[in-house]
Amino acid sequence: MENFRKLKVWQKARIFTVKIYKVTDSFPKQEQYGLTSQIRRASVSIIANIAEGTKRKTVKDRKHFLVMSDTSLEEVKCYLILCYDLKYLNEEQGKELMTDAREIGRMLNGFANSIK
Repeated sequence: MENFRKLKVWQKARIFTVKIYKVTDSFPKQEQYGLTSQIRRASVSIIANIAEGTKRKTVKDRKHFLVMSDTSLEEVKCYLILCYDLKYLNEEQGKELMTDAREIGRMLNGFANSIK
């Protein structure tokens, strides 16, 4: 399989992860080991699983890592909703990140379906 850095989905997810890190910098200090850590970890998991999946030998294994990436994406979406509810994100930030997340989800799905 091709180098993961060339994959559009990985590139988009990488930018998304950087956005998550930047926006969580302003979260309350008491969330450092809570919500901040959780959403960052889950966002990193998205790109890490895409990368790891590219080196798997079987179609089943490659798709499995994309499913894991997609589940981490769903986890991030859940945290984004909570962050918005807690007023850690403003409406503009929340909408932008959710739009990015939905696009990454579509890209992951399309990529998984293209693997043969």
